[in-house]
Amino acid sequence: MSRYTNLLVVIDPAQDQQPALSRAVTLSERCDADVKLTLFLAIYDFSYEMTSMLSSDERQAMRNGVMHQREEWMNDIIQSHNAQHCDIEKEVVWHNRPYEAIVERVLSHQHDLVVKATHKHDTLGSVIFTPTDWHLLRKCPSSVLLVKEHGWPDKGKIIASVHVASESETHAILNDKLVDEGEVMSAMLGAELHLANAYPATPVNITIELPEFDPTSYTDAVRGHHLTAMKALRQRHHIEEARTHVHEGLPEDVIPEIARELDAELVILGTTGRTGLSAVFIGNTAEHMIDQLDCDLLAIKPDGYISPLDPRASD
Repeated sequence: MSRYTNLLVVIDPAQDQQPALSRAVTLSERCDADVKLTLFLAIYDFSYEMTSMLSSDERQAMRNGVMHQREEWMNDIIQSHNAQHCDIEKEVVWHNRPYEAIVERVLSHQHDLVVKATHKHDTLGSVIFTPTDWHLLRKCPSSVLLVKEHGWPDKGKIIASVHVASESETHAILNDKLVDEGEVMSAMLGAELHLANAYPATPVNITIELPEFDPTSYTDAVRGHHLTAMKALRQRHHIEEARTHVHEGLPEDVIPEIARELDAELVILGTTGRTGLSAVFIGNTAEHMIDQLDCDLLAIKPDGYISPLDPRASD
């Protein structure tokens, strides 16, 4: 059932509690296939590079000592998160750009999911994404699951954020992939899958520049188009109408609001390419939407996506 059997779990060197590992353990326990977890830690200390009195071999020995200490610390992390029964590999690398180290590992070992913890703002409740998070969302060739410090309850809710009215074939294929992904995750977690879509409000300038323009009819037509497209999508995947949501507004406002109303545990989001599938990016709309979410995020790449860090991207 699960398509995720080779997980790369990014460890936070500054924390003893590792939500990413907890989530990965949950996925492995609920999967109907053997799952391998690789705990991955990229560390770097510039002071070790500036010790001019030491030879390169001595500096390397110091780095190796630090990495060995971290490997021992990761053993304690495994014990504290009750992950001893999982099939676990550990890797610590010395790298000053964690996202590059992560992507390189994904490319070399064909990981199908990167699991990484992110943070919740104490006051606003929204997720705070680090530069590494953003680089992974844009450049990682595998799916990326960003998690927070909370559990996934039984009989929870999952939202697939779809873009149903686009005439782009890439969007249509990605919509189907998002729904398929949602169905897999819902089955694994005993959750209920919902589909959510936002449609634009009538531009104010049109009503000013065209006095005879009927904004009500225009809004009804736009809404009707989105409802028809959503109906086709849900019927294709045998999803009942009550679990589909088509609301007026900007996606960055609508999707987080629906997630809060449903108390969703996970939002599944697709990414598309700027110039084809070889240059994926997260646009401003998606960035703003993600900033407003206060639940976990699963970012899915379109089929055929090639990371800009992949050697094939320069061919």
